[in-house]
Amino acid sequence: MNQPEHKIQDAIRVALSAADCTVFRVNAGQVRLPDGRFFQTGVPKGHPDLYGFRWADNKIFYIEVKTKTGRPRPDQIRFHHFLQQKQVIHGIARSPEDAVKIVCEGLVGYGFEKE
Repeated sequence: MNQPEHKIQDAIRVALSAADCTVFRVNAGQVRLPDGRFFQTGVPKGHPDLYGFRWADNKIFYIEVKTKTGRPRPDQIRFHHFLQQKQVIHGIARSPEDAVKIVCEGLVGYGFEKE
């Protein structure tokens, strides 16, 4: 069964916390204000769902959460290219195990290889 993304994300947050990391969820998107205008959150388009740092060395990481069949959007791929150029730990996690692997092994671009 294909778990919903928010359930995978919650499990990843627990797993990364247990792996001695601090992890933050990014609330992205826009909301309509009472006067009809839209408010856009402050992160750039394509920003990954989760970010944080490892306690052992304070290295920053970014995790894009996807279901088993989920595909990254073009703006997420652009953000991946930016992080890859800077050799920042990041990747697509479809499970808590993927996320722990990305962070603990310091992988750059895990899961984006086919994109």
